[in-house]
Parts: sequence; C-alpha cells; structure tokens
Amino acid sequence: MPALTLARFQRITPQQLRAFEATARLLSVTKAALELYVSQPTVSVQLRELSATIGQKLFETTGRQIRLTQAGEELYQAVREIAACWQRFESRIAEINGLVSGRLRIAAVTTAEYFVPDLLGPFSAAHQGIEIQLAIENRDRVVGRLQQGMDDLAVMMMPPEDLPLERLEFQVNPLVIISALQHPLAGKPVELADLTTERWLMREPGSGTRMVAEQHFNAHQFKPNVVMSLGSNEAIKHSVAAGLGIAVLSQLAVQQSVWSEQSASAQSRSQYPIALDLPSIRQAGLCILQVSGFPIIRHWSVVWRKDLPLSATAKHFLKYLQSADVLSLQPQDAC
Repeated sequence: MPALTLARFQRITPQQLRAFEATARLLSVTKAALELYVSQPTVSVQLRELSATIGQKLFETTGRQIRLTQAGEELYQAVREIAACWQRFESRIAEINGLVSGRLRIAAVTTAEYFVPDLLGPFSAAHQGIEIQLAIENRDRVVGRLQQGMDDLAVMMMPPEDLPLERLEFQVNPLVIISALQHPLAGKPVELADLTTERWLMREPGSGTRMVAEQHFNAHQFKPNVVMSLGSNEAIKHSVAAGLGIAVLSQLAVQQSVWSEQSASAQSRSQYPIALDLPSIRQAGLCILQVSGFPIIRHWSVVWRKDLPLSATAKHFLKYLQSADVLSLQPQDAC
C-alpha cells in the first residue's frame, strides 16, 4: 500500500467506520445513533471527519432523506468487505485452534421465518460459541444482500440465476390456495378455471411466492383477478380470513404448528413430510382449497456465494443441516 494511502487510512477510526456503516445501511443518522447508543451529533461529527479524511462527500440529501453518493457506495462496499474479511480470519483462527466459535450470518426470506428459528435452535445449543445473526427480509432484499456478500448463507425458495451460487435443497415447500373457512368452495374439489371470478390477494411483486404462483398461472393460461398486493404473509392470512379474497401462500405460513414429534431422515425429509396441523388452520379462520394442480411443490434452499470463501461457522451449519432430523410438511388439501 502506498505510504500516502496508508497514512490517510490510519487516520480513520473504528468509530467513524461503525457510524458510517450503520448510517449507510439504515440511511438515517438518527437510526444509526440509536443503534450505536450514541447521540445524533456524535454520529454527524464522525461522518464529517470521515468525509474530510477521504476527501469525498459520502451522503447527499434528497428532501428529508439521505442517500449514498458514488464515493459513499464504494466506501460502503469496502467496509462490508473489510468486515467479512475479518470475520473469515476469526473463523479460520478458531478452526486452527480446534474451536467452533465466531459469527454465523444468515439472511432468510419472510416466509422462512416460520421454520428457520427451529433450525437454528438446536444448532445454537450445540455450538454455544457461535453468535448467530439472522436477518428476515423480503426476497428482493435478500438478493441484494447476496449481491453485496453481506451474509454467509441465505435461505430462500427462488435463488437468483444471475449470481454464482451454490445451493443445498433441504425442505419441501408446498404452495396452497387458501380461503376463508366459510367460503362456498371450501371442502369441494375444484379446477383452477373455477376461480376466475374470485378476488385474489397476492404477495408483493418480487416475492418468491408470487413468482411461483404467476409461473403456474401462466403455464395454465389462467389470469387471476388480483385486487390487492400485500407485503406480508400475516396480512394476507388476516385479509383472507376476513373474506376479502383468496390467496396462494406457503403451507408453512398457513399453519402455526410446523414441527411434529415424528422425525424424518435428512435424506428423505424433502420427500416424505409430515401431516397438516388442521386445528390451527381452522382456528385462524382459514381453509386450504382443494384445487386441481395444487399444492405446487417447491423446495427451500440454503445458498451461498461460490466465489467467496465459506466461513468455518457456515461449514458447520451446512453439515448440521445435512445430518439433522429436520422435518418437513405433508402437502395435503384440507379444511
């Protein structure tokens, strides 16, 4: 590293980089200050000093919001790379010493929140030296995190095809059509074409569930009457139960009880899942309609960047995932 560049870098403090990273991620000085447990003026001073040291403006104001400048984007990428590099170093040192410690960063799409904690619980208990950071985001944001190399692993149904990814399919994910419990078609076998006049509620554009549903509809030349797009599974479930329409959702999101005391081997869990928890579905005021061609069977995958080194903690988690008795759901039609 040239002497001038090194001298400039040495004037940058860890506090300045933490303030910058939090502000760049949250796009808010106020939120960054709250997260870092410091005052807002302190963050502002650290950002000004960092900008002066680098000799570039890092943020610009648009109305009441801030956004990164081009120089800020480059620095944000550099800060993430530094953090990831240091984490890999810590993991390798722990591995050399025969210790399983360090940090495991996992991003998961919103529907995966119904089962990912159940996966992490036993793993965390068996590896208490590992700190787990779990980010639950919509699919677009998880893809963005993959692009930026922010996490060790990501859990999703529809991995992007334009990134160099490795994947491990580990869990079946049936997508079902739900209605209110009192719906006239509840309990009756129907064709997809019979639902042409129904009011459809869909997840937001870009979500994995919506992408799979639209692919299925297009393949069957079916055009749903979409009257509402909602950004969460819970909002859709409540809206459907209130009689506002029908929807396609993951069976995982529909029933409250995902796991059973029965176990399945790691080799077969994606093929031979367990039964539905019908009482919890009825209690929520919902019914899974018996529609021809449903459930649509997809799989959950854990993915990681093949062009980035895999941390020791991620390797341990993948081994756990391949060997543990992680259970799946039985795709059934029922009310």
